Amino acid sequence: MSLFITLAADVLVAVLLVATILTSVKLSRRITGMKADESAMRRTIGDLVTASAAAERAIAGLRAALDECDRGLTERLESAERSASQLDAHVAAGEGVIARIGAIVAQAGKPAPRREAEPVLVAVPKPAAVRTVSTSERLDVALAAAQAMSERALDRLRARAA
Repeated sequence: MSLFITLAADVLVAVLLVATILTSVKLSRRITGMKADESAMRRTIGDLVTASAAAERAIAGLRAALDECDRGLTERLESAERSASQLDAHVAAGEGVIARIGAIVAQAGKPAPRREAEPVLVAVPKPAAVRTVSTSERLDVALAAAQAMSERALDRLRARAA
């Protein structure tokens, strides 16, 4: 029986040795695979770091461009506001001139005293509320003012000639 136990123990040790060798080979393959995966993972991490650095530079460039666009837009808005206020002032001045010309035309219909030495000053009241005048009305007023001025100039020439 001792032979049988020895033989059984030897077979058991041999089976265990075979199992150990198979497990070692399996583990060796896994370690080799993990090392290959590690190098691939390192390359992937390196690519990610490079990509993130490029993205950070791109974001910085976009922020700079955004700041520049913001400054440019602010300058353009300020310029547009200045132009709009200047245009409003010019329109108001033009409407004042049209109102004065209208008052001159209205005064031209009345007989004026004939004084050659003193110029006649007409006080034109400024309109309290500015009304919207169409282009044709403005042209009519300007035409009437021009006719009145030419008639007065002709009257002065006739008075000097007589």
